[in-house]
Amino acid sequence: MKKPLTIEKAVRILAGGLVLVSVALAVCVNAWWLLLAVFVGCNLVQSAFTDFCPAEKIFAKIGLKP
Repeated sequence: MKKPLTIEKAVRILAGGLVLVSVALAVCVNAWWLLLAVFVGCNLVQSAFTDFCPAEKIFAKIGLKP
C-alpha cells in the first residue's frame, strides 16, 4: 500500500534535492552555488525555531495534506 505524499515529506524532498543540485552546480559551474545549500540549511534551522516554512505554505496551497 502506497502512502500519500505529505507536506513534511515534500519539504524534505525539496530541501534534499536543492542541496544536491547546489553541490553539483558548485562542482561543475562555480563554488558560489554553495550559497544555495547555505540558504536551504538556514531556512531549515529557522523553521525549526519559528514553525514558519515558506515551502510548507506553498505545498499546502497546491493541495498536499499535513
